[in-house]
Amino acid sequence: MNENIDKHSQELLVSNIQLLMNYSKRFYERQFITRTNNSSGVVSRVEAEIIKYYNNKLQLETGTPSPKYFADKVNLSSNYLSDLLKKETGKNTKEHVDDYIIDLAKTQLLNSEETISEIAFDLGFNYPHYFSRLFKKKTGESPIAYRSKNLN
Repeated sequence: MNENIDKHSQELLVSNIQLLMNYSKRFYERQFITRTNNSSGVVSRVEAEIIKYYNNKLQLETGTPSPKYFADKVNLSSNYLSDLLKKETGKNTKEHVDDYIIDLAKTQLLNSEETISEIAFDLGFNYPHYFSRLFKKKTGESPIAYRSKNLN
């Protein structure tokens, strides 16, 4: 490694490292295929934990939940859980949480007279503009526009 490396030696070294990386990637991805039955249970457990988190109003104490919170609940690392959910559903942990938050927000926007700020705080956001940005990103319109469009 410390000596001068000719072009062929460098190619061999790079291709061997690439081979090791491909084997590692294959091994990592193979575990998702061989554990399909187990992983469907994890998906439903995570979704149940998201619902439980909001039903118990934990967002009022700790804010919006992190992916690590749900990974701890199902005894997996947060990266592994996100990869598993992405493989099974096409969405990572944060996207699952965000989708649930948006569903709750839509219900609150249409069924209450609360302001956007009150809804944002009720959903666990410290700053209403973060909520508005997420809502617009997921629905394509602001919370105010969504409310006025669907109430009229």
